Amino acid sequence: MKQISRKKEVVLTKILYADQEHSFIWFGTESKNCDGSVKTILYLIIDNDEGMLLDPGDTRYFPQISAAIEQYIPIKQINSIFFSHQDPDVLSGISRWLKATDAKVYISALWVRFLPHFGIFDSDRVITIPDNGLAIRQESGNELLCIPTHFMHSPGQFSLYDKRSKILYSTDVGTALVDDCSRPLFVENFQDHLKYIEPFHTRYMASNTVVRNWCEKIRHIEPEMIAPLHSPIYRGDTVGRFLDWLSELKCGSDLGLYEYYF
Repeated sequence: MKQISRKKEVVLTKILYADQEHSFIWFGTESKNCDGSVKTILYLIIDNDEGMLLDPGDTRYFPQISAAIEQYIPIKQINSIFFSHQDPDVLSGISRWLKATDAKVYISALWVRFLPHFGIFDSDRVITIPDNGLAIRQESGNELLCIPTHFMHSPGQFSLYDKRSKILYSTDVGTALVDDCSRPLFVENFQDHLKYIEPFHTRYMASNTVVRNWCEKIRHIEPEMIAPLHSPIYRGDTVGRFLDWLSELKCGSDLGLYEYYF
């Protein structure tokens, strides 16, 4: 695992998959001051010297993250950016990343009208993902599948499956409320991990009908890793255990409506 330090932030990187043409890389920031804020994790897919960023997030750590990316690929060779949904921890840094690159943006058709609020007015660089998903073909012939993940928790959200590496980027699905200063890279003990994922999923996922349908689709593609936006990565038997747990979870509207204060 590589490490790049800037002031109080440490950027950690890990190659999750690599062959001669293709790689899938994890980037995370680790603060020396654990302030409880949502920290940045992003992923980079490199295919024949062309890069795709997955949810590069806000601009707080742009110098550190861009320096870490340059260890693997020049920033100018990033030709596409995937945004899974509209949350600010995902989308708020879009204008800076578009200034630094010539990348096209993939985003749900539902959220295109929000982009001007983030300073994006050039629709020529935006490729909309229809509600039923999209397959993105890369230079090597590999396919990236934009898998509908609606209402988990955003109504216009997509996971991204990389067929070559067999890694599923699951965006907020799988998120764990773990202290960032002690967060491991991989989930090693799923039973112990449950206490970190259950509060988030019961509150932010819409219903068991929604999560069960998604889990069935994901089992069909048989990922070897599930890599969330805010969590250690599921691999090996924890992939199946996570899908089994999530498919049976009562969440959101299953738990009844909240009582009104007034």
